[in-house]
Amino acid sequence: MSTTEAAARERVRAVLRAEADDIADRWVQLQLAQAPLGEAVSETELREESDALIGALIAGLDGDGPVERMVGSHPGLRQAVCDLSLRRARAGASPTDTSLAVLALKEALLEAAQRQTENAAALFGDAVLINRLLDSAGALSFETYVEGREEIIRRQSRQLLEVSTPVVRLWRQVLAVPLIGTLDTARTQVVMENLLQGIQDHEALVAIIDITGVPTVDTAVAQHLMQTVNAVRLMGADCVISGIRPPIAQTIAQLGIDLSTILTRATLADALATAVKLTDAASAGPTPAAHR
Repeated sequence: MSTTEAAARERVRAVLRAEADDIADRWVQLQLAQAPLGEAVSETELREESDALIGALIAGLDGDGPVERMVGSHPGLRQAVCDLSLRRARAGASPTDTSLAVLALKEALLEAAQRQTENAAALFGDAVLINRLLDSAGALSFETYVEGREEIIRRQSRQLLEVSTPVVRLWRQVLAVPLIGTLDTARTQVVMENLLQGIQDHEALVAIIDITGVPTVDTAVAQHLMQTVNAVRLMGADCVISGIRPPIAQTIAQLGIDLSTILTRATLADALATAVKLTDAASAGPTPAAHR
């Protein structure tokens, strides 16, 4: 670290300590002036963030690491920036607004440095250091925001998949999963997990997979269905696939897909009737597997 940078670092740290409250107040004002951000985060939350980040900046400057890497390497400072960004992501603020919010601290801190420093050369050095430090914070906030939004989207997608693949109890020891839309690998995994858990919870003997709402069945979809059927059988239950309409039956035949080992029915009503017979037979003695 050069002597000039060390001196600028000490001056900026002194400014932060001397005017922490004023800098925080000014930063909150600048953020509230950004209408979208003001709607996403309350003034109280902004003040808490300001106090936390300014305190973390002081702690980071107390160390001796390079300014360029301080935001990423100092645990407290990195955490303060990440917390701020994730809170904005959850509140629905845009990544640009989030980065601008962090960069607004630059203006508040430069104003304080100008009040504390009369020497033009020293003020220039302070401004360079402040820019390097808060540009790094802005970049980290943008990166954290994107990662946070991606995680939220993944979690919401998972929730939507679970909602779109409900496991319904139709009869004593009979469950059904009505499928609507495209059946891909991710959705098949959710179907399988929910169905297997439902079989365990309800001690089901028969599971019906209704594909009436599935527009097309190709080799990949058939393979997904076979995997689910095999998993159900490993749980000791029988599986019936219903909703095979004439066009889908023709497609399956043309593709040469072998579903001969799986019980299939044209409608959900037919599948339920078959499932009731299987459960009645099972209660009389043999297991469902003996009636395939």
